[in-house]
Amino acid sequence: MREHEPQSRHSEDVKISAEEKEYYKLLKWYARLLAPFYDAVTAILSKLRDKVVDFTGAPVKSRILDVATGTGKQAFAFCKKGYVVVGIELSKDMLNVAISKNRYDNVNFQITDATKLPFEDNVFDVSCVSFALHDMILTIREKALKEMVRVTKPKGTIIIVDYALPKNKKFSRFLIYHFVRLYEPFYPEFIKSNFEALIRMSGIDINEELSVLLGAGRMIKGIKRVSVWNS
Repeated sequence: MREHEPQSRHSEDVKISAEEKEYYKLLKWYARLLAPFYDAVTAILSKLRDKVVDFTGAPVKSRILDVATGTGKQAFAFCKKGYVVVGIELSKDMLNVAISKNRYDNVNFQITDATKLPFEDNVFDVSCVSFALHDMILTIREKALKEMVRVTKPKGTIIIVDYALPKNKKFSRFLIYHFVRLYEPFYPEFIKSNFEALIRMSGIDINEELSVLLGAGRMIKGIKRVSVWNS
């Protein structure tokens, strides 16, 4: 595994609330428990990984940041197409699975908190987060998105893949909502939030959206708003 990541920096220490401390504790416990079975549990997403890469549409050899990479499935999908990838993950248990399955030399994995990315500003062509934001409490989600935008190049691409609900299909919305909430503890808050507003507030202009998983998910392509980060 070669070192491909851009020059890193130590992010400033950020005070976290009691709620955030409890969240991190729960997340690490959950990830440790789930890591050995994660690929099997998320097998339904396998075909979606390549679709995300195609949806991104970045030139080959672009630098890709895969946030909350988990066991590396999305990172590997980018690697197959020739991209230079950095996958960051807070859970060492998840990341150990990714490293054990890695067969590519154009990816580097790091244990990193998505709210304190150790990279300089404006270094990645694309920053991607796939089915992870819904697992974050709101304050963590806000920080993670802002960090993704910070490290992405001006007018660079932000890819967000996560849960959604079908539009104008009340019965399907009802079924999906009540099914997913059975196994996703933070899902109800996420799905009821004004996620588009949060994306725009983070400095991302949405320019394309694609419904997936029969409306239970969506892929969002955004562009880093230059005026927010550059004079």
